[in-house]
Amino acid sequence: MHSQAPMMRENALKGKTIVVTGGGTGLGKSMATCYAKLGANLVITGRRKEVLDSAAAEIADLTKAEVLPVSCDVRSESDVENLVRATGEKFGKADGLLNNAAGNFISPTERLSTKAFSVIIDIVLKGTINCTMAFGKQWIENKTPGTVLNIVTTYASTGSGYVVPSACAKAGVLAMTRSLAVEWAKYNIRFNAIAPGPFPTKGAWDRLVPEPLKDKISMERRIPLGRTGRHEELADLAAYLISDYSAYINGEVVTIDGGEWLKGAGQFNQLEAVPEPMWDVIEQTIRGKKGGN
Repeated sequence: MHSQAPMMRENALKGKTIVVTGGGTGLGKSMATCYAKLGANLVITGRRKEVLDSAAAEIADLTKAEVLPVSCDVRSESDVENLVRATGEKFGKADGLLNNAAGNFISPTERLSTKAFSVIIDIVLKGTINCTMAFGKQWIENKTPGTVLNIVTTYASTGSGYVVPSACAKAGVLAMTRSLAVEWAKYNIRFNAIAPGPFPTKGAWDRLVPEPLKDKISMERRIPLGRTGRHEELADLAAYLISDYSAYINGEVVTIDGGEWLKGAGQFNQLEAVPEPMWDVIEQTIRGKKGGN
């Protein structure tokens, strides 16, 4: 994987404690590692304790940061209460919360049961609400500032076929982000979101682009920049938005997708597939039509 120097200055997050849900694997692990490299105390959560413990040891060894792994199913209020308690016992308090835990799969919607909807909505929307409410209420009660960063999707605003449970849940997270950015600003609690495009990870990528579809769907061809995202590019953005350097950004959703969303939104963007010689024919045809009017 391509590597680059971190965007933020050394120790930019020193003295901060940041909680990352879904921090043991994939993009969550990459963002958590970036926070630790920048000097933050780190709490990572996940449902699989052995994976979580391994990730915590790896991040601590790489960054020399203090990393607390807490087994937590974000759908469970008692698990989330334990997460808040464990964070406080270890580090005193949390300063930032990255709601990254998610679930998704592709399917024609008519094939889905209501249980399939519930699984995704409970993880993505209810889980985000559970963590946000638990830490947010603590910040309000203790009169301490806080920052919440939510991971949404580009289709949270538009919807998307074949991932309807995820689209519904992420739309809810985006609405919550914008709503609480206004309501809780008086408590010095900021809310922002990131809408990532394609960033390959082993587990999620295999579920969203399984083997039979890999020859039919090219993510790279959908993206104007011609490539998928690099983990460190997302991690740098996540570090900035949870840091004090972004203190005047509140209620914003930042898209990082190489232009994929805009390409899909443009009604005539598919015309990039037209070969150059054909444009000569098209131009002559258009001129002929004009001349006939």
